[in-house]
Amino acid sequence: MSIRIDQWLWAARLFKTRSLANQACRGGRVQIAGAAVKPSRQLAGGETVQVKAPPIVRLYLVKSLAAKRVSAALARELVEEITPAADLEKLALARRDPLGLIFAARDKGSGRPTKKERRELEKLQAPDGKAPRGSDR
Repeated sequence: MSIRIDQWLWAARLFKTRSLANQACRGGRVQIAGAAVKPSRQLAGGETVQVKAPPIVRLYLVKSLAAKRVSAALARELVEEITPAADLEKLALARRDPLGLIFAARDKGSGRPTKKERRELEKLQAPDGKAPRGSDR
């Protein structure tokens, strides 16, 4: 027995709606064996599915198939998450401090950056590696 990948992602409650699962497949966020899949690809038991959920890639092992959406308790029997613990820790850190991924980390309690530190940050953030105008002192 095989089932469409978008149906299974929805039935296993990895996506809230089937159309979201379909869009994820079309957008290349769902992969099997390292290759992006179309929503109509047939899925068999025992395959490993990769779902890109920034900032990490989640890995799932297909334990069984279901064509219809099932309860959360039964959905746990359809799939086993095999994402490495290091990636899950990275996700937890990103949820605690979402801006930490975007901005440079600064020690808590160290106050505002000094003028010299600010210029160094501006130099790092500039696309050409030069300090922007107005700060060439």
